[in-house]
Order: sequence, then structure tokens, then C-alpha cells
Amino acid sequence: MKTDTHPTWYPDCKVHFRGQVVMTVGATVPEMHVEVWSGSHPYYTGQKTFVDTAGRVERFQRKFAGDYFGKAKPGAKKPAAK
Repeated sequence: MKTDTHPTWYPDCKVHFRGQVVMTVGATVPEMHVEVWSGSHPYYTGQKTFVDTAGRVERFQRKFAGDYFGKAKPGAKKPAAK
């Protein structure tokens, strides 16, 4: 059997978030630096924020308000009756 085929296992890998150690996990690297973790992600914290850039949601709601899908498109020809 081959020796030295597996990477080194670090059972006390420290996970850093914004310069602070937030948790310890087992990994193949001695420490990790992350941008998002479960303590800061809105899905896990329940602090959902909604960012509407330049009124896109309102424009979408105006476009599809009412009977949008029942209307004929301007310039569209009606199918010929058989």
C-alpha cells in the first residue's frame, strides 16, 4: 500500500471571519479565512434584507400588473380562422 497519499488532517482548524476566530472544525488546512459563515448569513440569522436597485421591483410589478398575459401584443397579428 502507498504511504503519504492522504493530506495532513488538522482536527483543530480555526475558521476566521473578519479577523476573529468563529469556530473550530476538522480540515486539511490549519486555518481558514471566510467571507460568510452561518452566524453572519441572513438565511440563518433571520435578518433578511431586501435591496431594490433603481426601482426594479416596482417596474416589474407595473409591467405585469392586471391582465398582462390576456392582452394582445401591439403589432401582433391574430391567427387566421379556419
